[in-house]
Amino acid sequence: MNTSKSKWLLSTVGAGVLGSALTLGVVTNTDILKQDSGLQATTQSENSTPYNVQKTASTTQNSLSDMVADASKAVVGVENYQSAGNRFAGSSESQKAGSGSGVVFKTEGAVAYIITNNHVIENASKIGITTASGKETAAVLVGTDPLTDLAVLKIDKKFAEGMLSFGDSEKLRAGDAVVAIGNPLGLDFSGTVTQGIVSAPTRSIDVDTSAGSWEMDVIQTDAAINPGNSGGALLNASGELIGINSLKIAQNGVEGLGFAIPSNDVQPLSDKLMKDGKIERPYIGVGLVDLAEVPEMYVQDIPENVKGGVMVSNVDLSSPAGKAGFKEQDVITEVNGKAIDSSTALRKVLYTDLKVGEQAKFTIYRDGKQQIVDVTLSSNADSKK
Repeated sequence: MNTSKSKWLLSTVGAGVLGSALTLGVVTNTDILKQDSGLQATTQSENSTPYNVQKTASTTQNSLSDMVADASKAVVGVENYQSAGNRFAGSSESQKAGSGSGVVFKTEGAVAYIITNNHVIENASKIGITTASGKETAAVLVGTDPLTDLAVLKIDKKFAEGMLSFGDSEKLRAGDAVVAIGNPLGLDFSGTVTQGIVSAPTRSIDVDTSAGSWEMDVIQTDAAINPGNSGGALLNASGELIGINSLKIAQNGVEGLGFAIPSNDVQPLSDKLMKDGKIERPYIGVGLVDLAEVPEMYVQDIPENVKGGVMVSNVDLSSPAGKAGFKEQDVITEVNGKAIDSSTALRKVLYTDLKVGEQAKFTIYRDGKQQIVDVTLSSNADSKK
């Protein structure tokens, strides 16, 4: 392969490792709408018979404040402590590197489990928990998944002051009322409660994670999001957990664009993290560069009818792709007949349509000629052995 091309590909891969950090967490901050009472003045003739007035039992519903008071007990503060100092000098202290929120969602035996965002606890050497009443304890990391930005922690059950049940996020409709509870700007504002609506029950947004770019499926709310709310609860009117507040659009002039991971995604992922400590996904073993980012001089051999794809920048020879014969500068345009126009699209197909052990057909272009390469997918866990 041409030396200049190799240098360019390596520099591109190096640049691709750098991702932008997201300002994360969600709190809604909208005015509560009020309705007119609808009372009307009426008159009664002097000769009419008066009505008999009887007292009847009334059926009362829990108020919003009652629901919030109960739900808030399950929302905790999560503090990320990271090592500081020189371990070779014999001293290494932990300093608080950030804080967020978490939700107690399950108890089992003497243990209570907390769901939060991966970015809240990422790279932590110690994780601290502060309950709604202000009690402090240490948490143990059970499992984490950087790609979906979820993590499960566990604490002693005696510190679990409440617990939230998962609701069905599939039932959400635009306009449904939602309540967010979390700790914006740290524990000084712990237990902050705000109300809003579902702006859109399903959105797909591109995010940069420590595991690579990913198209995340989220609930959009008109939430005002502040750092520290990440990992907090998004509740429906019944007080059920229907989302984990995670993202915001941080841009001048933009307000009310907040996002939460839907409960119907959170629940199965949290179960897998509790069981295995990680999420197993198919692995092929190549570095990728979006074709749209490759200079024209490197794609001159690709036919004009090819509108998108990804170029292979490096290949792990011991990986499934290496064993299948992939080479640097191969251009992937389809997987099992599905068009691939970016590395994010390729990950989406691999992680949602395919399973470990399955065989996938990759349509590639090599030296301007189309080829089909069969790849038997292995596990991402195998790649780290």
